[in-house]
Amino acid sequence: MKTFKSKIALAMMAAGLSFAASAADITVAYAADPVSLDPHEQLSGGTLQLSHMVFDPLVRFNQSMGFEPRLAESWERVDNETMRFNLRKGVKFHSGNDMTADDVVWTFNRLKSSPDFKGIFAPLVSLTKVDDHTVEIKTDGTYPLIQNVATYIFPMDSKFYTGTTADGKDKAEVVKHGNSFASTNLSGTGPFVVKSREQGVKVEFERFADYWDKDSGGNVDNLTLVPIKEDATRVAAMLSGDVDMIAPVSPNDYKRIEKAKGVDLYTMPGTRIITFQMNQNSNPALKDARVRQAIVYAVNNEGIAKKVMKGAATASAQQSPPGYAGYNDSLKPRYDLKKAKQLMEEAGYADGFKLTMMAPNNRYVNDDKIAQATAAMLSKIGIDVDLKTMPKAQYWPEFDKCAADMMMIGWHPDTEDSANFTEFLAMTRNADTGKGQYNCGHYSNSEVDKLVNEANKETDLSKRNAMLKKVEEILYNEAAFVPLHWQDPSWAAKENVEIGPIVNGMNFPYFGDLVVK
Repeated sequence: MKTFKSKIALAMMAAGLSFAASAADITVAYAADPVSLDPHEQLSGGTLQLSHMVFDPLVRFNQSMGFEPRLAESWERVDNETMRFNLRKGVKFHSGNDMTADDVVWTFNRLKSSPDFKGIFAPLVSLTKVDDHTVEIKTDGTYPLIQNVATYIFPMDSKFYTGTTADGKDKAEVVKHGNSFASTNLSGTGPFVVKSREQGVKVEFERFADYWDKDSGGNVDNLTLVPIKEDATRVAAMLSGDVDMIAPVSPNDYKRIEKAKGVDLYTMPGTRIITFQMNQNSNPALKDARVRQAIVYAVNNEGIAKKVMKGAATASAQQSPPGYAGYNDSLKPRYDLKKAKQLMEEAGYADGFKLTMMAPNNRYVNDDKIAQATAAMLSKIGIDVDLKTMPKAQYWPEFDKCAADMMMIGWHPDTEDSANFTEFLAMTRNADTGKGQYNCGHYSNSEVDKLVNEANKETDLSKRNAMLKKVEEILYNEAAFVPLHWQDPSWAAKENVEIGPIVNGMNFPYFGDLVVK
């Protein structure tokens, strides 16, 4: 991570001096605001960011990607298929209700029924109550990633979310892109309470007076989150002092931030893969692996990383980034326009064809520009692209319908593990298990499915790594998707807003611990 500190701040720190850390009110500008208050409605970065503000997980990752106790104080293996979690006592929900094992059990069962989350939780067979502050998780055979999955268990207030609304609806129901009790009402254990919310305008948070973590140095009493879609406008708000922090920072604006007085830029190497999926159900041409390969060969993703992303991304040939179990170093980006044209001819599409493409314009860094560049590149092999871009609030309902022939999707692995990419993006779609939930390419390969399922039970790391590397090789050879790049997360903040300790590679800053000097 690179940080750019003012000379005054550095001098004071070197001298052992500090700023007073009294209560603070700040405004944060993101490219978009959360689409719902329901933590189980959508598996997305915006939802998970909100969850870390108003709920708490059993366990969370620290900056070194180690596990940090949160609502679970400790945990231990009981046997190969059982892990026990000891819950923190004295934790209150925003409603005033006490958090107990009953809430954790209730939350787990709701997660298992969520269309977006049940795929992650498939290996976890049950979560049962031992006593009021102890639960046990059982797995289907030996599963090495229980703690990883536990980072996605944010206990909900079961009493608050149980019952019916005035119009007779179940308060616990999960409704995708619709109105539900949980999408507009909230009671968590997190550091902040939602004070007010105007969708697309602002969300106002205030510090939860009864928050359990008294050891946190966080001193933000009020935080206002405002969506500013345009990169330049967001940076202008930062430089003018209208906001205290922004994310993301467009690579085009890095130099402006670095040159500005009193503002720090933070970046990290990214693990979020940005891809296009090729919908084999909506366009028959995409069923032919040669056509899919031609599209991959036609897209100069190294050029996109260099020119569109200004170097703030690393061109990819696979899902798994370096350092992950499944990273296969034999797979390289393969831009080759001559090869692409040859494959199109072999497949019977020498004259090209038409396809539709959709992408968001405020979800990923430069997402609309990436889509435009990709469409232009495909025109060079005769593919006529009808491109539509839209705000993410409108994009995700379209994505869930797989509404175009090529759909942009970015993915950060929820378990920080290679298998998770494939479980959601490339395994055969299965509404019952949640596998392939975000596979709008409708790609299906039984060997890939088998390898991932076996890897999730394999405790020999060398064998498991070999399985996941084989998965990446198969996906590469069959051009299951169009790999673009791993996106670097980025933030900017006033120099007295110390975001360095709270940002992380998952791109979910832990605002509860934020110190403003």
